[in-house]
Amino acid sequence: MRENRILSRSEARALREEAGGGVACSCCAVPGAGEGGHEHEHEHISVRLPQMFVGLIFVINSYVLHWVFPETGAAVASASAMIGALILGIPIVLNSIRDLQRNILSINELVTIAVLACFGSGNYQTAGVVAFFLLLGELIETRTAEGARASIESLIKLTPTRARRIRPDGSEEEIPAQELRVGDVIRVRPGDSVPADGVIVSGEASINEANITGESLPVDKGTGDQVFAGTQNLTGALEVRVTRAGEDTTLGRVRELILAAQKTKLPFLRIVDQYMVYYTPLVLLMGALVWAFTRSLDRTIAVLIVSCPCAFILASPTAMVAALSAAARLGVLIKNVADIELAARINAFVFDKTGTLTTGVLAVSRLAPAAGIKAAELLRLAASAEQYSNHPTAKALAELAGEAGVPLAEPREFSETAGRGVRAVVDGKKVVVGRAAWLKQNGVQEDLSKAIDLKETEGYSLIYVAVDGRYLGWIGLRDEVRKEAKEALAGLKEAGVRRVAMVTGDRKPVALRVAREMGCEEVLAECLPQDKVDFVASLRAKGYRVAFVGDGVNDAPALAAGDMGVAMGAAGSEVAIHSATIALMNNDLRRIPFLVRLSRSTRSVINQNFAFGVLFIISGLTFSAFGYINPILAAILHNVGSLIVVFNSARLVRQGEELEPFRPEADSGAAGGPAPGARIAPAAGAA
Repeated sequence: MRENRILSRSEARALREEAGGGVACSCCAVPGAGEGGHEHEHEHISVRLPQMFVGLIFVINSYVLHWVFPETGAAVASASAMIGALILGIPIVLNSIRDLQRNILSINELVTIAVLACFGSGNYQTAGVVAFFLLLGELIETRTAEGARASIESLIKLTPTRARRIRPDGSEEEIPAQELRVGDVIRVRPGDSVPADGVIVSGEASINEANITGESLPVDKGTGDQVFAGTQNLTGALEVRVTRAGEDTTLGRVRELILAAQKTKLPFLRIVDQYMVYYTPLVLLMGALVWAFTRSLDRTIAVLIVSCPCAFILASPTAMVAALSAAARLGVLIKNVADIELAARINAFVFDKTGTLTTGVLAVSRLAPAAGIKAAELLRLAASAEQYSNHPTAKALAELAGEAGVPLAEPREFSETAGRGVRAVVDGKKVVVGRAAWLKQNGVQEDLSKAIDLKETEGYSLIYVAVDGRYLGWIGLRDEVRKEAKEALAGLKEAGVRRVAMVTGDRKPVALRVAREMGCEEVLAECLPQDKVDFVASLRAKGYRVAFVGDGVNDAPALAAGDMGVAMGAAGSEVAIHSATIALMNNDLRRIPFLVRLSRSTRSVINQNFAFGVLFIISGLTFSAFGYINPILAAILHNVGSLIVVFNSARLVRQGEELEPFRPEADSGAAGGPAPGARIAPAAGAA
């Protein structure tokens, strides 16, 4: 049975103290379970099963005595049935009393009245059988809910309890994982689970990150790479410096989000809750009318039993838990179950480009020196000047210089202006690297628009290089499109999404090149963050339900502006997890059409469950009122209806099994080097 009010943890604790023991579980008809979460799962079940077993033996014994000794054993059989009915019925009655003490009128009272009516009429066998089947139904429902919840907990309760911390003298000590602190250095051996988030300081290994990112294939990690608590080290010994421990780890935050999502409700279900308070009085009135017209106690009791709307109440929660489990398995975090329903109604998706549709890693794709300048010299001066910068452009230049074997000089008098470029003295020469306006601001008089072929630069992000006021050439960089982006966008269109757009702060030629590669027809380039917000708002003003997909950091305003925000690559990013309504723990864009399909399947299953629940109650009331269903059959059908709903919802757990993890082909472009087929202008051989 289900109460119409969910108690907070503090309320449950207070009630437990007042009752001097167990508190009635919010979804069970007997005491002993904690609020909502079944904190005392094992104690709860171990108490109920022996009680049910003993009560059932007494009831069965009464039937056997009636059959073997039809004349002489009637009194003993009746006594046996009465004892069995008491053992099975007392938990139900006590639960209803606790409800009434808390001023809660729920469907538990319907069951209590039915059992007491059977008992009071002297029909102890019927009372015992009815109570047994109702308790059995509660046990099945409780264990089903526990199993679904456990399937999610198994994904996230993976942090080891022990850790190997390295002392300052280099020796190793084994400590409880909860004693780890930020800055500690730990050793993770092959086969161990990582006890905390951290950065690898030495060693290389393959890490299984399936429980965090949904990626089932192991990921190779080395010095400087990040590892997450709960992931498993498959090969190699690692030394890891702890950056987050305990509940602050990515795994801890994921756990809290999933558990919080289970406590949320669909808007429709909240409306149902508001009206359920009137349901019990209405059923009692119907039972009174059946008694008034038929004078049949069996019909009245059957009406009370079949009217318990467990199938109806389970319709949404079971589907939602199954959907959350399927999503969590693939690394899709849903903060509020209402977003599962919302995703089915999204008809416009807006994607950020950099880091979302593209890898977010710049690669040098073109070196175009001016006349008389060698490509190697252009690269050497630019990479040397950029050495002290943390900008992705600097990293791409250094990567290419290292691969090409170009020695770099130490820059002096280095300065950087965000969003424009850098200045430095290299080999006694003043080197300026950056945008065209930056070079002009630093005394370069040449008209750069005439110095380059605009068609030749289409699709590149450009930086210009000048030495002592003289233009040396330009360098083209490209952000590679994710390999699965085209498939993901095609999947959205197949799902009936009406508009798919890309917004970016990059130049229009670059944006158009990316859009062509992935099949996106609508592009908005050279956008400031506010422009992205305005674009999302304009789509909503036209009646679209808009989802914005971004990296969760610089796209936070746009993520909040849409009907739904999806943060990419949220593993390890606290900003991403908190700025979006849905977070993808990896960068596989195919999870987005999967989310739409899961949402639509979930909505369909919920509708089926609700329709069945309503039909089941109406049919049961009708047949009971006309005497076609007796109390025992009513109790059996009550369980059958609940199981049908549970099994129908369980189909959702298998959603996404066909979605194999995406593994991009190895290419140097993704690693920061030149992309395949990169053109390095005439003097490339000199490099």
